[in-house]
Amino acid sequence: MEIKFRIDKNINLVQLEKLYNNVGWYAYTKDLEVLQQAIYQSLEVISAWNGNELVGLIRVVGDGLTIIYIQDILVLNTYHNQGIATQLVQEILEKYKHVRQKVLLTDEAPDVRHFYEKNGFESCDKGTLVAFAKFH
Repeated sequence: MEIKFRIDKNINLVQLEKLYNNVGWYAYTKDLEVLQQAIYQSLEVISAWNGNELVGLIRVVGDGLTIIYIQDILVLNTYHNQGIATQLVQEILEKYKHVRQKVLLTDEAPDVRHFYEKNGFESCDKGTLVAFAKFH
């Protein structure tokens, strides 16, 4: 198996729906047109492919100069623990290494915390920063 990475926002909607549903992100797939528009309007989208199958994706929003937000990072469950998510994150961190603020917001779980910490992120609950979010 050779995973190929692409920088391309034109991703088949059926493939997007499969990926987002596979990881349980059903809020995104309730309105597929909004999801596809969000992909198009993102600053950066890198996808991971096994042949013609979409197996992972990272989506970044922001200005690309002073701040980026890693909005989505997901990998099909059957492809977990193969380094795909790490490679996606590292691609973004390298491309935007000049950007001072790299931010993400995610659910708390031991494996999630470990993943982001091993990729150089620090949790706001361990430092001098505070994070706030308002969800609709």
